Amino acid sequence: MAIAPHPTPVPTRAAAVTASGRPGSPLGADRVRLTGGLLHDWQRRNRTVTVPHVVREVRGAGNLDNFRRLADPAVGDYRGRYPFLDTDVYKTLEGLAYELAREPEDAGEADAQAVARDFYEESVALIERAQRPDGYLGTFYQSPQSPKEPWQDLSWGHEMYNLGHLAQAAVAASRQLGDRRLLDVAARFADLVVERYGPEGEPAYCGHPEVEMALVELARETGDRRYLEQARLFVERRGAGTLEHTIFAADYFQDAVPLRELGSVTGHAVRMVYLAAGATDVALETGDAALVAHLERLWDDMVARKSYLTGGIGSRHSDEAFGDRFELPGERAYAETCAAIGTLQWGWRLFLATGRADVLDHLERVLHNAFAVGLSEDGAAFFYDNPLQRRPDHEQRSGAEKDGELLRRAWFGCPCCPPNVVRWMSELQDHLAVADDDSLTLALYASVAVSSPAIDVDVETDLPWHGRVAVHVRRATDDPATLVLRVPAWADGAAAAVDGVAVPERPTEGWLRLTRAWRSGQTVTLDLPMPVRAVTAHPHLDAARGTAAVLRGPLVYCVEQQDSPAPVDDLLLAAEDVPGLVADDDHPWHVLRGALAVAPPAGDDPYPPLGAPAAPATDRAHVALVPYALWGNREAGAMRVFLRLS
Repeated sequence: MAIAPHPTPVPTRAAAVTASGRPGSPLGADRVRLTGGLLHDWQRRNRTVTVPHVVREVRGAGNLDNFRRLADPAVGDYRGRYPFLDTDVYKTLEGLAYELAREPEDAGEADAQAVARDFYEESVALIERAQRPDGYLGTFYQSPQSPKEPWQDLSWGHEMYNLGHLAQAAVAASRQLGDRRLLDVAARFADLVVERYGPEGEPAYCGHPEVEMALVELARETGDRRYLEQARLFVERRGAGTLEHTIFAADYFQDAVPLRELGSVTGHAVRMVYLAAGATDVALETGDAALVAHLERLWDDMVARKSYLTGGIGSRHSDEAFGDRFELPGERAYAETCAAIGTLQWGWRLFLATGRADVLDHLERVLHNAFAVGLSEDGAAFFYDNPLQRRPDHEQRSGAEKDGELLRRAWFGCPCCPPNVVRWMSELQDHLAVADDDSLTLALYASVAVSSPAIDVDVETDLPWHGRVAVHVRRATDDPATLVLRVPAWADGAAAAVDGVAVPERPTEGWLRLTRAWRSGQTVTLDLPMPVRAVTAHPHLDAARGTAAVLRGPLVYCVEQQDSPAPVDDLLLAAEDVPGLVADDDHPWHVLRGALAVAPPAGDDPYPPLGAPAAPATDRAHVALVPYALWGNREAGAMRVFLRLS
């Protein structure tokens, strides 16, 4: 596939991923604008609360001082313990490029945008000044006090990981603002990497994947195919065992076998999904159907056997890694927020490569659960890890630190998640729709205004709270065009109509395709049934055996102790209770209300003999189940997603 460069500094507002895939090309902020509903509210909270908060925390943590001190040693020593803290600045800048390109809706947004603009300009100037003449940029290793030289520790140095986030910020600034300053910096750093590790260089790679997908997007933006080739080399080399496997074994680094021979997702969860996202990008650009097929197998295995009900991944705290198949303990789920974002990045690219609606179904679940839970309702506190259960006597702190609050925290010693949340929130519209010359595909639903070559539409929906999607045709051509609507697997019995008349077409493989000579003013309605439903666990999933969880639409629900008069561990869920769980639309969280049986333990024996009678239910408790994404916004207490079966 030819890569078309953008040679002029005119903002295109193009999407974060510009690949053309099987369903079409992604539509970016120039074509998709959130107009209302939950995702619009998320973006407003991001620009008015989360962005100023993250800017303040990044300043306070000294990340900018790490750049500043390279020109002025009097600033002090390197701040922080990790060599990748430059990326907190880069990820924040990526999000800010989007937010600075938007028109403020009110004075509050204008004030927040002024804070963002000051940080953006200061950061770009410092980054430009810090880059070495040869293109190298990494404040940890450029420091005279660094314990190692640049490129000395590819396993843990994160130097190309730093380049990856720099390049993504640079592409965003070029597309959203027409500002090529960071793009020039990133290209010089990338040129150094190509010279050192390219086809004629050392056959090595970074211990933390991420640069692969960034290099592909840098190639798409600049038209320089050397960056695509470098990304391909990094993907193909991985598994050669050239990394020094200290602290953790080769699997942790996805370095035990080549990616094409990997039987299942493994190792550090964020590294794995970043690698897979980059590999999918490479496959899209090179037309490598065999690689796409292998990545599909890895994805399907991950979703079926190594993902939590929420879509979270990573079941081991010790190495932030995938465990064995079905090793999914709820109370010890790591399910890092960054891993959810990495899953969204991989899944979006896999959708572009395959057109699979079920991939988007999983992305929808991740978006509304595993990702959304990482940020507090007020937008200024975060979860690093995201368990599905919290016991009444729980004292494990959130994040890697030994101290801190019991629930969400304002910042972390390793603060990779907060700026990652900022950039993903700012880019939500880039992952909602794709189009080609004669079709528009609505991939994920939100209230948006969409423009495409064949048809312009305004979408109204209150998902995930209610299941109606209304698509109003704003502009159409004289030629027939196809409007493609995803019908989620959870929406059994979905029905569609055009101007109130039921359509004869039926969904196929999760897609409803409506081809018409459309007229301005027409309305398509898609009604997605959203009954409350309950699921149990696979018999091999020992941690959840004998339990069930409640869902409605894409949302997973849980019980927090403050919403139950009985201990949450004593609540029983029966199949006949599920229809009695009713959404309370007067509550801002749309909680589910109903009555469940209560059965305290029969005794204190942790291992009663086989055949001993189970404790009978002693009472019924009226409870409220809250969306999992909103737990932990009140006082600390017990919480469960999976409830005991009666």
